[in-house]
Amino acid sequence: MEQGTFIVLEGVDGAGTTTHTRELGQRLKGRGVPHVLTAEPSGGPVGALLRQTLTGRMVMSVPAGAAARPPAWNTMALLFAADRLDHCESLVLPRLSEGVTVVSDRYYHSSVAYQSVTGGGPEAIGWIRDLNRFARRPDLTIVLDVPAEIAAERRSRRRGTAEIFDADDIQRALSAFYATLETHFPAERIVHVDAVGTVEEVRERIGREVDRLRG
Repeated sequence: MEQGTFIVLEGVDGAGTTTHTRELGQRLKGRGVPHVLTAEPSGGPVGALLRQTLTGRMVMSVPAGAAARPPAWNTMALLFAADRLDHCESLVLPRLSEGVTVVSDRYYHSSVAYQSVTGGGPEAIGWIRDLNRFARRPDLTIVLDVPAEIAAERRSRRRGTAEIFDADDIQRALSAFYATLETHFPAERIVHVDAVGTVEEVRERIGREVDRLRG
């Protein structure tokens, strides 16, 4: 059986990765393409721990009197890598082997972006990439480009619990990082899509890139 196609959507918080993962799923469904939608952190055990960490419900043990804090950037990188390999083994690789298209809301590009920006610095990029060297490479990664101020306005309207990376200064740094994401993954097929506009407009831009991939 022919291998399925692995597509990843990336971008800052507020870029629309979750919305457009769903929208792409609807497009594939309409065309009769077998597919599965997924996300990182995954629904697995390490992913559940990460989701608690991102919303501040899980913090590190600290000395008495010290302020609670989330895990350090390198601990987060290790946790995300462990979750990713479990995600690949339990869902991504089996479904691809069945000829199913897998669309993921975030992947290892987020680890490189977020953990380098929040503490690791440029010198950590190679180490984080190396942690993820056994994760299956996407066939296409779509970066949703949106100005930092528009992403911030979208986040302000978002329902749900704030996350530890939501600070505007972090998101501005992430926006700059994502603008040149392909320089850190030169062997991969990475395209940028303008994510400013209506859902329908952005959906069509993404659809054109997927159509080019599928030939």
